[in-house]
Amino acid sequence: MIITNEKEREDLIEAGEHLASVMDALRAKVRAGVTAEELDDLAEQMIRDAGDSPSFLGYKPEGAARSYPATLCVSINDEIVHGIPNESEKILKEGDIVGLDFGLIHNGVIVDAAVTVPVGTINEESKKLLRATEQALVAGIAAAIPGNHIGDISYAIQEEIKNAGFRVVKSLGGHGVGKKVHEEPFIPNFGHAGEGPELREGMVLALEPISSAGKAAVTLAPDGYTFRTRDGSRSAHFEHTILIEKDGARIITE
Repeated sequence: MIITNEKEREDLIEAGEHLASVMDALRAKVRAGVTAEELDDLAEQMIRDAGDSPSFLGYKPEGAARSYPATLCVSINDEIVHGIPNESEKILKEGDIVGLDFGLIHNGVIVDAAVTVPVGTINEESKKLLRATEQALVAGIAAAIPGNHIGDISYAIQEEIKNAGFRVVKSLGGHGVGKKVHEEPFIPNFGHAGEGPELREGMVLALEPISSAGKAAVTLAPDGYTFRTRDGSRSAHFEHTILIEKDGARIITE
């Protein structure tokens, strides 16, 4: 999406504020014994109570055999992204890390965000993985300025994850957002500075570093949505929707 008028900008900012409120509530609810379905129910209830709609529920990505059956993606430990919360019992346990990923539609504008949250006390490697991936998001956002290129974002994300001793999950990445759940351009989490499409003022992008503590090869579960690390290693995922403004990126979903 390219913002072309003040009404679109206001709707985008409001959408981000609504999403951030839901995310805060979800993070506060994460603890041992809570089920993924409880988190999904909370997300849907809060989104609808604000007059918005879940953007993932019923969405069918290109190549998918069926529509996504939930509001929220809940991905635990070796589940990288798109973990389905409501088709089998998934109970959070002490020491887990859990990715929460969702989007909503507000006045026709779509925003998207994700965090990976510790369940109680987690091990040191998991702490480092979460810190590195969140810092990669910060670095990617800092590179999102008019005149730079998609490759500048990709390179910044890659270097943060690599320098922390972890690996980028290369088959997944960020994307444009705003009018659709997924829009062009695709934003890899690896690459070379100065390459790819030029960043322009008004662009709405979802940046989402995704990393692995292991080899970062992926496998798709039989449910058709849940990506896991092939070697069973833990994975982290952070995401914000941003608006590229004259002086840099504005974080919409913070």
